Amino acid sequence: MQLDLTGIHQLAAGQGIDAETVDASLAEALRLAYLKTPKSAKHARIELDDRAGTFTVWARDEIEAEPTEDNPHPAPRLGEEYDDTPKGFGRLAAATARQVITQLFRGAQDEKVFGAFSGQRGKLITGIVQQDAKDPANVHVAVGDVEAILPKREQVPGERYHHGDRIRVYVVNVARGLKGPEIVVSRSHPELVRRLFEREVPELVSGAVSIMAIAREAGARTKIAVHANTEGVNPKGALIGPGGARVRAVMENLGPEKIDIVDWSKDAAQFVASALSPAVATGVQIVSEKNKTAIAYIHDDQLSLAIGKEGQNARLAAKLTGWKIGIESSEAHAAKLAGEQSDAQSTAQPGVQQNEA
Repeated sequence: MQLDLTGIHQLAAGQGIDAETVDASLAEALRLAYLKTPKSAKHARIELDDRAGTFTVWARDEIEAEPTEDNPHPAPRLGEEYDDTPKGFGRLAAATARQVITQLFRGAQDEKVFGAFSGQRGKLITGIVQQDAKDPANVHVAVGDVEAILPKREQVPGERYHHGDRIRVYVVNVARGLKGPEIVVSRSHPELVRRLFEREVPELVSGAVSIMAIAREAGARTKIAVHANTEGVNPKGALIGPGGARVRAVMENLGPEKIDIVDWSKDAAQFVASALSPAVATGVQIVSEKNKTAIAYIHDDQLSLAIGKEGQNARLAAKLTGWKIGIESSEAHAAKLAGEQSDAQSTAQPGVQQNEA
């Protein structure tokens, strides 16, 4: 049966698909197509002749074997091969070939996309918002010829995405899906903030400064703990930049979201105190190293600042440090200590006996 194998191979070569892959896929597809024809044999193989541009269906029939005492239910044996290429099979074969080529091309294109984006996981990319009426919950982001998905869970609360907007997104995952590569991106991931700063701060790229921890409530506030690896470098100053230019450039990508930059420290008490910025802690008491619990003492006039609106500042400080942080009044704590000291002194004084009249 005639089949333009040379033309098929040339088309496949243009997509980087080798002839062996084409022949194997085509032979299996033709075999399955043959099995669906009337009176087809259960056992068949397809032989492709590249030079002649033909293919042949070689079939084998099952021959019942005689039962014996040792083997009362013998498996049938296969007879000799014979040419069972159906008449008029050419049209079905051509359609099958087109389907195989289409699938191979799609698979090759998907592999190219997957290969290109698998290395982008964890990186920052720029794309164009493409709204899809059939998928209103998710935002589609065009990156070149590929569309990434910005799912609802990765969107920033209150942030609006308009068709044609140019946005920067963080690549969360690249996987093989049923319909090809699935590229999931995020606008709410804490690492998005890190990547934005790396674009603006040379000291992060060189290693002179490191971002040690990030705690983020997307759309509202982010806290970043930084540490200098090179003597003489001001880590907070590096991220803020001259006149605040660097942090301002990052904030332009995040909308109204505020950013707090604090000093990281190996000393847990010092780190907890820094994390509560902009409030100033007068002291931090480590309650349990094992359970990572601490109490920060704050002046009365800064208690609301330390806690933050709806507890946001304290909550982000806890996320940043990994410690459970209790916040207490410095004045109340000082009064309590003074009272305890007074009671201790009273207990230590000897009793005074009254003289009898």
